[in-house]
Amino acid sequence: MTNTDTIKGFQDFLGEDAKKREKMIDIIRNQFKLFGFEPAETPIIESEEFVRGKNENDDAVRDIFKLQDRGERKLALRFEFTFQLQRIAKNQKLPYKRYQISYNFRDEPIKAGRLRQFIQCDADIIGSSIKEEAECLALAKKVFEELKIPSTIYFNNRKLINEVLEAEKIAEKDREQIIRELDKLDKLSKEEVKKNLKELKAERLVDVFMSGENSFKKYSYYKEIIKLKELCKSYGTEIEFRPFLARGLSYYNGSVFEVWSKEMNVSLSGGGSYMANGIQATGISFGLEPLFLLSKIDNENEDILVLSMNQDEKAIEITQKLREKNISVVLLTDKAPSKALDFANSKKIQRVIIIGEEEVKARKYTLKNMKTGKEEKLSEKELVEKI
Repeated sequence: MTNTDTIKGFQDFLGEDAKKREKMIDIIRNQFKLFGFEPAETPIIESEEFVRGKNENDDAVRDIFKLQDRGERKLALRFEFTFQLQRIAKNQKLPYKRYQISYNFRDEPIKAGRLRQFIQCDADIIGSSIKEEAECLALAKKVFEELKIPSTIYFNNRKLINEVLEAEKIAEKDREQIIRELDKLDKLSKEEVKKNLKELKAERLVDVFMSGENSFKKYSYYKEIIKLKELCKSYGTEIEFRPFLARGLSYYNGSVFEVWSKEMNVSLSGGGSYMANGIQATGISFGLEPLFLLSKIDNENEDILVLSMNQDEKAIEITQKLREKNISVVLLTDKAPSKALDFANSKKIQRVIIIGEEEVKARKYTLKNMKTGKEEKLSEKELVEKI
């Protein structure tokens, strides 16, 4: 017998879970639009060479899913959206503000809020400055407010990190590896990171990057830390300086940021500034999977169930009128009342319209509130207006 179980790291979402995810995506998409981003769609499969890019040592790149087509071409599944901007951002009027919401894939260890197939919600600005970085962080704040997820926005600057490493006489060839290790200070203990840095004779950097903010004021790029804080304040956005934050991808060249949940101790969103086709860009990305576990949005089902008791013509007529008003209707024409109400409860449908022979004769239809049990007799006009 064929095994129909889902593959490890992949998951089905049905019923209430699927509706909640859809509502969350609608919330995020609406915020992207309100901030002036336009939609884009790109292929899930690209050439392996293009997917890998110039960042083969990055953790995310090492975790790509590789495949091959009938022509024996080396291909890979998309692991993020940013590399595809190299293609779609060409010849666009600047600033080019695009958003994309779709699936990405990484062959990496799984845990709560992290799957191998996951939905990313990205917003990027090609042709940006520190002012656009502040706008991305204001967008992040608004998204988390709308999703009702308490969070903290951390930020840093790659130029500041490199300036510190240069001052500490770190050889340029070792910097990227050291930065990747320092970036683990939010996940590993100081002792573990020091051990990882020992063979590079750079363990002292842990204490340097975990010292207080005042110790960074002597560096010239600290002025960008101050500037971004000031710009975010104009938006009413609070951000917290985290000196060791670097993000896992080496293409970042300026500000980097992550939004963290204290409840799960995991990054829910991240982004930063980078070059796209030689043009300065910035962006932010939201992973739907951890957001789904934490969001406290109201997920009550607003569908209406219309039950026809051998009065299909009238039931269809009323159903059509409700749908014309953009009301979602489930029409049942072949169930006994008790089974129809059980169905409504199972789907968490709050209101049921019952259309039987007596209702049609009296031209008064029963509207039942499934939460309170209250029933009302309403005319067709009253029914449509009330709903």
